[in-house]
Amino acid sequence: MYSDALINKCVWALWQKEFNALFSAVMSAKAISEQTGKEFLYKYICTTAAMQNRFCCATVTADTDWDRLTQDHPWLLTERLVVKPDQLIKRRGKLGLVAVDLNLEGVQEWLKSNLMTEITIGKAKGILKNFLIEPFVPHLQEEEFYVCVYTSREGSHVLFHHEGGVDVGDVDTKAQRLLVGIDEKLTEDMVTQQLLVHVTDEKKEVLASFIVGLFNLYEDLYFTYLEINPLVVTKEGVYILDMAAKIDATADYICKPKWGDVVFPPPFGREAYPEEAYIADLDAKSGASLKLTLLNPRGRIWTMVAGGGASVVYSDTICDLGGVDELANYGEYSGAPSEQQTYDYAKTILSLMTNEKHPDGKVLIIGGSIANFTNVAATFKGIVRAIKDYQGPLKEHEVTIFVRRGGPNYQEGLRVMGEVGKTTGIPIHVFGTETHMTAIVGMALGHRPIPNQPPVAAHTANFLLNTSASAATPARTRNTSFCEHKLSTSVTDGMTPTSNVCLSTPLAKATTLFSRQTKAIVWGMQTRAVQGMMDFDYVCSREEPSVVAMIYPFTGDHKQKFYWGHKEILLPVYKNMADAMKKHPDVDVLINFASLRSAFDSTMETMQYPQIHTIAIIAEGIPEALTRKLIKTSDEKGVTIIGPATVGGIKPGCFKIGNTGGMLDNILASKLYRPGSVAYVSRSGGMSNELNNIISHTTDGVFEGVAIGGDRFPGSTFMEHVLRYQDTPGVKMIVVLGEIGGTEEYNICQGIADGRITKPVVCWCIGTCATMFSSEVQFGHAGACANQASETAVAKNQALREAGAFVPNSFDELGDVIKFVYDDLVAKGIIVPAQEVPPPTVPMDYSWARELGLIRKPASFMTSICDERGQELIYAGMPITEVFKEEMGLGGVLGLLWFQRRLPRYACHFIEMCLMVTADHGPAVSGAHNTIVCARAGKDLVSSLTSGLLTIGDRFGGALDAAAKQFSKAFDSGLLPMEFVNKMKKDGVLIMGIGHRVKSINNPDMRVQILKDFVKQHFPSTQLLDYALEVEKITTSKKPNLILNVDGFIGVAFVDLLRTCGGFTRDEADEFVEIGTLNGIFVLGRSIGFIGHYLDQKRLKQGLYRHPWDDISYVLPEHMSM
Repeated sequence: MYSDALINKCVWALWQKEFNALFSAVMSAKAISEQTGKEFLYKYICTTAAMQNRFCCATVTADTDWDRLTQDHPWLLTERLVVKPDQLIKRRGKLGLVAVDLNLEGVQEWLKSNLMTEITIGKAKGILKNFLIEPFVPHLQEEEFYVCVYTSREGSHVLFHHEGGVDVGDVDTKAQRLLVGIDEKLTEDMVTQQLLVHVTDEKKEVLASFIVGLFNLYEDLYFTYLEINPLVVTKEGVYILDMAAKIDATADYICKPKWGDVVFPPPFGREAYPEEAYIADLDAKSGASLKLTLLNPRGRIWTMVAGGGASVVYSDTICDLGGVDELANYGEYSGAPSEQQTYDYAKTILSLMTNEKHPDGKVLIIGGSIANFTNVAATFKGIVRAIKDYQGPLKEHEVTIFVRRGGPNYQEGLRVMGEVGKTTGIPIHVFGTETHMTAIVGMALGHRPIPNQPPVAAHTANFLLNTSASAATPARTRNTSFCEHKLSTSVTDGMTPTSNVCLSTPLAKATTLFSRQTKAIVWGMQTRAVQGMMDFDYVCSREEPSVVAMIYPFTGDHKQKFYWGHKEILLPVYKNMADAMKKHPDVDVLINFASLRSAFDSTMETMQYPQIHTIAIIAEGIPEALTRKLIKTSDEKGVTIIGPATVGGIKPGCFKIGNTGGMLDNILASKLYRPGSVAYVSRSGGMSNELNNIISHTTDGVFEGVAIGGDRFPGSTFMEHVLRYQDTPGVKMIVVLGEIGGTEEYNICQGIADGRITKPVVCWCIGTCATMFSSEVQFGHAGACANQASETAVAKNQALREAGAFVPNSFDELGDVIKFVYDDLVAKGIIVPAQEVPPPTVPMDYSWARELGLIRKPASFMTSICDERGQELIYAGMPITEVFKEEMGLGGVLGLLWFQRRLPRYACHFIEMCLMVTADHGPAVSGAHNTIVCARAGKDLVSSLTSGLLTIGDRFGGALDAAAKQFSKAFDSGLLPMEFVNKMKKDGVLIMGIGHRVKSINNPDMRVQILKDFVKQHFPSTQLLDYALEVEKITTSKKPNLILNVDGFIGVAFVDLLRTCGGFTRDEADEFVEIGTLNGIFVLGRSIGFIGHYLDQKRLKQGLYRHPWDDISYVLPEHMSM
């Protein structure tokens, strides 16, 4: 049996979680400076207590202008002062870092010996850079109090102690405490009766009002921790002396109007590097997750890890193998970043690691678990680009790269990564899912040999290409008796919302979440995830798909096409949830792909329908306050929530949530198409897929697996799922992948100690490296941060081991321990492995087969001028940013898109001049006339513009091409100008580009004159233009208005440009004339004028045009007119 000491230790740890909740995590609770916290309090607190020294906070750095500071804060010249560092340092008073009762000169003198001074606090060494000056408050010891508010799963805790200050001691055991439940209000009576029991009567009213106001501020501004020590109350009012606070950074979209632009300072001892800010900016602009923390920029071990959980595991392994002092960075990329985003992330790391040489060379570990939905090849393309760009520095710094990855299209990604190693000469060692996830760490650090020829996993195509012509649903391929039947549900109960029903007691949650009959609705237009679920259903030999409908509120009701095996089926998509629930009363699972902004509302709406027993929330970044409301409601209604911030879960042979388990090649490789005997629960989605892989290699497979999500307060807990597995006959052993932060794993210890959990439990908590770092590190999951010794991974692993769980010495050994326990159960006859039967094959989607390079098909279109598929728009090979950087202008863009050339600057200017002079020629010409008539008939812009453009031809505006062809042919044939004129007269053909209705040799067209001056000055040669001008002399001698008009001039000048600018061969120049390029100049230019006429008519509000009778000559046959 277990000792009383162990049981007491578990109970103590569980109770401790109610306090010291100083959480700091990526995308969740983040510490703010004392100044920021006080500004929030002074600005937004609502209390009758007299708040003193509002906004009397002055910040000092090495760059401070003291004259300007005293102008902004004149009280600095008159008040006695306090000065202290504002850099997230705890116990500043006891460390001698607070100076009190000084004048301004005294403060400046004190700062001379402290500002920019390096000090060591615990393991952290840092420089004092930022100080806070406030008015000194004379007071008595009995006027000091302590108050703290912090968040837990159950609600918000308020702590108060009637003695405050630096010597408050163990406030955890001394303070009065009050739990305010979710959606409950704190009243002054509650504060007075439960917290202020040791406070004198004259101060109770002030303190009660202040604490209520503080609590309301705490909730309104989404704080997660707020401590004031001491809080001073005198006859004058309330003074906030020292304050520490954290806010929920995910609530930025809610609190931005009040927060403004919050700066989150780094933990003391770790510098804020510009590269970290750059990656944080990329992360903020991306739907993916990109994180970077620099630990030791001079270190030789660098990581580039995919996945929040995997990034912690790799850091653990590096530290376990003695690399903590050389570990340069922590970070992760996940959530399917684009090639460009991965490139930007990779080049940042490569730039950092090649700043300074290391005598032993450097290693880069590009690792990750098995991805669920990220296209590994696509992300690796970005990394490969970065490696090619930095191949010189990488070789100079003797960098060796180790790669291990799995997931969609990982084989192609590994191949490309191996090829770049061969072509660049950089040592790159590549491994796939056949290699344990962290094995490359041992190789990189020299603790295990590097295989010469690592085993290669089968290609994706070997799993998926179907050789059978049968389209029928295959029979079941394995005994699935372990999969329980769906819980019975009343059809009528599920059709009506229960928003007005008062539940006196919480409903019990289901033990079995999924079965072969489970029906689900998917919220969100996630067609890829739905198709993956249907393919999983098909390969599991389900009789019908698990997804019966989708909800997408941004379109009307319609149907979406999917594949069921070989057949195409239609799935209904509903605009609102009520219709979906009413028409599908057999649904009991909802998978919510809503964004972080709408996930809360859609989940709350879902829980109005009692037919729903399980909800998976995929979104990451839901504010904790909203998540806790979801948890409270789900507990009341007996609904199991998986997530938020999760990929979901899977029950082999029965059901999978969304993208869980990855693509079919991984489903089949990990034998997830039929049930095994091992159930697991983890936080990380990527690591859950890695567990699928490990369990499939060491046991008969997975019975069920759930990733509860990485948030501080997941919708369901480890213990809830462990107890479900304990009560499920088909589960013979349980695997738990815990992590640093929180105390949930101690519940498992208690369950084992109490005898509630009797099945073997294999457990490992990741994050053991955290205790080795000198400063606080924000890991990839929001809840992955220890706030006290009991929350560290090391302490939890030790407690689990003492409780009787099977705990490996490291993640490297997890598979070995799982195999040991499994083999023992097989030997005892508790597990009887079933005979393996091959699963049915599922046809591969065309798009994925093409992505893998398995098939080819002629493209329907070809283009060579523009590519919008990447991170940046490209014109004829030139990124759009370069177009603007080079100031190419409209003429330069036209050169790229029309001619696929970067034209000389004078050519670009000439094109723009042509567009300017052809933009308009008044309302009387046919094109403008048509546009005006159409506009006045009430037609839209596009219709009116088209009406005008349709008049362009040989008689109006279409002479550019014809003139260019006629003059070019005559010139190239060697005809003299006079011979050309005579020949055209003899053939009865008009010379295009010659003649004008108004302009003449005596009244020249200034447009032509402007263009002529420019061309003569800038063009290298104007042979054809000179030829045309000679023709003009001949024609104008016969009639003054037979001049070279603007169409003709542009046509012949453009031919000179194409032939002499140096960018085209003679054949290319002639081809551009032949295919009608020059008429495009007139069409593009004149469109400007047509649009102007359209807008002019609309602005003038002109009515329907009717042509006047007196401007029409009615000529009818005589017999008709009589």
